[in-house]
Formats: sequence, structure tokens, C-alpha cells
Amino acid sequence: MPKTKVALTIDADLLDQVDQLVSQQRFRNRSQAIEAALADKLHRLAKTRLAREAAKLDPAQEKRLAEEGMADALDSWPEY
Repeated sequence: MPKTKVALTIDADLLDQVDQLVSQQRFRNRSQAIEAALADKLHRLAKTRLAREAAKLDPAQEKRLAEEGMADALDSWPEY
């Protein structure tokens, strides 16, 4: 995937922490460290949104919808 250069302003202490990770060879450079952190944050936000939307569901209604039409199907299934 092609990459695009951007300029950003961040807190000096935060940059020191990024530089420390680079010096410990956890990342090749600042760009890789910041890109990884941003990707992780976006991934977490997406999961949070999914959880927030799932929390809006009514479990009883979801169960009714899932079982809708199953009564006829259960009658036709063989016994074990």
C-alpha cells in the first residue's frame, strides 16, 4: 500500500517515549512506531463501536428472532 507523508505535532514527552522504543529496536523508526500505534487505536475503536452497538440489542428479542420458524423445523428433525 502506498504511504503518504504527513506532518504532525505531538507532546515532547510522548516523542521521547517513541524515540526510546526506536532505540530499543522495538520499531525501525518513528514513522513505523506511530503508524503501529495509530493502527492499533483505530482497531480498538472499531471493536468498541461493535460492542456499543451490540449492547443496544435486546437479548429476548434476538432469541425470538433466532428461533422464529424453528418450531416447524424441530418437528421434522430425527430423534437421537
